[in-house]
Amino acid sequence: MPYPNAVKLPLAFDAAALRADLTALQPGEWVRHFNTGYYDGDWTAVSLRSTSGSAGQIFPSPVAADYLDTPVVTRCPALAAALARFQCPLLCVRLLSLSSGSRIKEHSDYDLSVEDGEVRIHIPVQTNPHLEFYLDSERVTMAEGEAWYLNLNRKHRVFNGGETERIHLVVDCKVNDWILELLAPHATA
Repeated sequence: MPYPNAVKLPLAFDAAALRADLTALQPGEWVRHFNTGYYDGDWTAVSLRSTSGSAGQIFPSPVAADYLDTPVVTRCPALAAALARFQCPLLCVRLLSLSSGSRIKEHSDYDLSVEDGEVRIHIPVQTNPHLEFYLDSERVTMAEGEAWYLNLNRKHRVFNGGETERIHLVVDCKVNDWILELLAPHATA
């Protein structure tokens, strides 16, 4: 059953509480994104779940069977509570920060759609009105605390034209009945 490329899910999170958890992170915990050819500026990440259990291991493994919580989760109660609301197997979970004036170049990720059995959910923790996120050449405007399914197999790009960092909680999940139920109202015949 096909789904739209961008779906606002019926989940809401307390963005102020999530932002408050960011104070528990040390500047040295943010790791430069590994796809250095995909962006200009400053794009960094901290893992909340990784295959090694390390906050600095930000690469989502296409073959890993198990992901472990990192020590960040124990220091960040609002982020931990947000993850506990997911009723599906969690894979890689990261905070991704894009600094002011930075851009993520147009690219496609692979095997990140409902049809592939793995989805990526974006939850804006901090954003601004000058953040431009384009998916398949259409702008997707995501507000703080919302949860969005995005088919990132499609071409997408981001530009942070605002004065503040854009920080998203990015949750990779295995598709199960709970995910399908969230998406069901948006399925097309």
